[in-house]
Amino acid sequence: MQLHQISPTKKQKSKRRVGRGGKRGTYSGRGVKGQKSRAGRKMRPEWRDVLKRIPKRRGYKFKSIQEKPCILNLGDLNSAFKENELITAGVLLNKGLINKIKGRMPEVKILGDGELNKKLDFKGLKMSASAKSKIERAGGKVN
Repeated sequence: MQLHQISPTKKQKSKRRVGRGGKRGTYSGRGVKGQKSRAGRKMRPEWRDVLKRIPKRRGYKFKSIQEKPCILNLGDLNSAFKENELITAGVLLNKGLINKIKGRMPEVKILGDGELNKKLDFKGLKMSASAKSKIERAGGKVN
């Protein structure tokens, strides 16, 4: 037996060619009219329509580099500290009055809300003018 004498035992089945008329009727399973029935149709992906619906925003899209300071009032400090204590950012952190922000020590600002009856020393903290006057009136120091 040689190669030219071999013949297949089963008939070769041809693939169904859709959309060219013929055995399936004029529309050939594609429906009538519209984008989906056309030859060479290119449908837009769904996510693109979602993207188009998102409104455009103007201006730069970044957060401010300058971080806001942690705010404490004199009334809070009056109840948390004893007479003649030195107050720094580290001491406030240990007492639990402030927390670290992203692992860094935050800037602290003291405002003049509430009354201060004790003599306290402040070092390395920002403060408002009213807070400064109340601290000095109570006999404390501001460095």
